[in-house]
Amino acid sequence: MTHSILCIGELLIDFFCNDRDVNLQQGQTFTKQAGGAPANVCAALAKLGGKAYFMGKVGADPFGDFLENTLQSLNVQTDYLLKDSNYPTTLAFVSLQGDGQRDFIFNRGADAQLDTEDISFEVLKSIKIMHFGSATALLPGPLQKTYLELLSLAKKNDCFISFDPNFRTDLWKGHEQQFTQQASECIAFSDFVKVSDEELILLTNETDLHKAVEVLHKVGANCIAVTLGKDGTFFSFNGRSTLIPSIHIDAIDTTGAGDAFVGALLFRLSKVDDWQTISFEEWEQIIQFSNKVGAIVCEKVGAIESLPTLEEVLSR
Repeated sequence: MTHSILCIGELLIDFFCNDRDVNLQQGQTFTKQAGGAPANVCAALAKLGGKAYFMGKVGADPFGDFLENTLQSLNVQTDYLLKDSNYPTTLAFVSLQGDGQRDFIFNRGADAQLDTEDISFEVLKSIKIMHFGSATALLPGPLQKTYLELLSLAKKNDCFISFDPNFRTDLWKGHEQQFTQQASECIAFSDFVKVSDEELILLTNETDLHKAVEVLHKVGANCIAVTLGKDGTFFSFNGRSTLIPSIHIDAIDTTGAGDAFVGALLFRLSKVDDWQTISFEEWEQIIQFSNKVGAIVCEKVGAIESLPTLEEVLSR
């Protein structure tokens, strides 16, 4: 049996400036790509052969059509993708300057407008695994309330709840404490939490890896994965922890590696009848597989374009 997985959050257009060492005022040419952390997770799941549903909102415009077509081309189920005629598709513009700093403009639109009235909650009772990616979901807007209500519903329905805080400095600058508070509310609902080492410090105000992970366990997280780039993943579950190495690769672009890691983990989880029966050793195997998928993504440019098939992963 393979469980369906629902990923909730933002789907947007990333416009990356092709010009080197310039800010957005100076940039002239841009490349359009589908973006949004939970959408990337969905794409990774589907590319591996899982049954992934995306829930979110885009504009009823050409950009929204592009995003819908992109997901459908990857076999992502778009039953819960809504189009809003009153708000445009959310757009992000990014350029990399000579000093390594990003110049970033975020034009938020339809993704913020997902409302509880848009959703048939009865349909969701059949979903047993739900992933929440929060790069924009915790920002002000109807989605924020909808997001938390869906978390509560998932908990009541005994879903396996996966959460990735996806902290973005560009979106939360000056409001980090607010982000930490809201992310902690989500962690309290979650069975699995994936964080980067930087996010772990931000959320716990603790620099010691083991102590910081214990803080998140006390908040409510059952399984915790701390991604450490080339050093692998620190995993903690049921009173045990370990560092699980990744495979060696020549990294070109790390964009989307964390999302691919989560997608791979949920793909493996979708094959398990009862996640509560998974042993620590079996979790280690799942993390090893997920590390490999995340690493492979780094060998190419583009979050979605570089996602591997299951055959490609097993051949490594």
